[in-house]
Amino acid sequence: MSPRLSLSTLNRLPAAVARPAYDIAAEVGVVHLGVGAFHRAHQAAYLDAILSRGHKGWAICGASLRSPDTSDALDPQDGLYTLAERSGAGDKLRVIGSLRRLLVAPRDPGALLAAMCDPRVRIVTLTVTEKGYCHDPASGTLDEAHRDIRADLASPHRPVSAPGYLVAALARRRAAGIAPFTVLTCDNLPANGKTVARVTARLAALRDADLGRFVAGEVAFPSTMVDRIVPATTDDDRAMVAAGLGMADAWPVMAEPFTQWVVEDRFSLGRPPLDEVGVELVSDVAPFEHMKLRLLNGAHSTLAYLGYLAGHATIAETMAVPAFARLVARLQDEEVTPTLHLPAGVDVAAYKAALRERFANPALKHRTWQIAMDGSQKLPQRLVAPARDRLAAGAPLPLLALGIAGWMRYVTGRDEQGGAIDVRDPLATRLKALADAAGPDADRLAPALLSVREVFGDLGADPHFAGPVRAALSRLLAQGAAATVEEAVGG
Repeated sequence: MSPRLSLSTLNRLPAAVARPAYDIAAEVGVVHLGVGAFHRAHQAAYLDAILSRGHKGWAICGASLRSPDTSDALDPQDGLYTLAERSGAGDKLRVIGSLRRLLVAPRDPGALLAAMCDPRVRIVTLTVTEKGYCHDPASGTLDEAHRDIRADLASPHRPVSAPGYLVAALARRRAAGIAPFTVLTCDNLPANGKTVARVTARLAALRDADLGRFVAGEVAFPSTMVDRIVPATTDDDRAMVAAGLGMADAWPVMAEPFTQWVVEDRFSLGRPPLDEVGVELVSDVAPFEHMKLRLLNGAHSTLAYLGYLAGHATIAETMAVPAFARLVARLQDEEVTPTLHLPAGVDVAAYKAALRERFANPALKHRTWQIAMDGSQKLPQRLVAPARDRLAAGAPLPLLALGIAGWMRYVTGRDEQGGAIDVRDPLATRLKALADAAGPDADRLAPALLSVREVFGDLGADPHFAGPVRAALSRLLAQGAAATVEEAVGG
């Protein structure tokens, strides 16, 4: 039986494998909610680099709000795991040591609250996905009828949701005279810091008006923009990592070489020296956020839905089809770039070229099905927002409409061969019911799905938007995704 990665086996790693160059018992200064693959490939890697430069007090206590999988896999490894950077040039392996403690919130909510209330913890970061904030994506406000929010209000000392934990911990710190931590969301939400501030302050106010005013006035919620492609880890990936380490790692994470983190420099209790490890500290994240959400994420979602329907398992496989590569280029150049307002000096052409190269990276097995998850939460900022801007400018939006129509065709739950699609979405049951009632008829299906205000707001009633979407959906239903994309980009 091969050995397993852990503190006791670190010294047996091959010389080519990078590893922690600091005291592994580093003091925790950050609590992270939602300790999934993206966090471990992104924020935890940046903090690992900061600890490696000799800066103490910035190790992480990671908490899973739902599944114990990460804790169960990494506890026997003393929190260590491998980050594999994959490209056409080969794989680079690096063992990350910044994740010093792992908690599973449902097992022990009190332990997580105690960690968040430790005076040494100065920042709470989050990657809980869009749906984890229990908000209405169309309005950016707290969904007060959400099951988890109702549970948090009924039992505020045993929270369930991410906002519930934030409010409970901030309330405890306030009562104990401990200054509030900074809340640093790293999820793809529009104006993510402002959105999370609004959601958290509203939940606090529903619990206690004074607490709501305190959260709104005293807690820092910087906005951020994060970027790194992190595909799901496969058994083949684990085998590759084990061969490279000479030992087993139950929970490695895969990523592309590219990584970016843009942060609004507004922290109430200080911050690690993020600028020393490549983080861009700015006064306004919004232009970078819009650029990324629309050019990267919007194109990614479009490729995911249409690529999946056309039978492609991964983004790289989809991009290898010339028509899909042209679709991305034209979507970005013709319909999305004109909606951006970027600071002077931003080379948007180079950014788009880099994105297309990243999408086509054959070493990344980023599944179209994975990216297609939670579309009702993602579409409002990725495709609907730029479509709204195009309409305001009186400009056409055929390719944005095609991406949205791809989502509509996907959430019917049946692929082009009649097989079932495993649609993972908070609104999946409702969307399926609407699709089943409408049937495969664009004149019925498009209006039914455009009526979902959580996704489209009032835009579904605008004929200048509904018309192109219905027309694109009609073509998808009649001739399939591959032929529709070929036709859309000129053959």
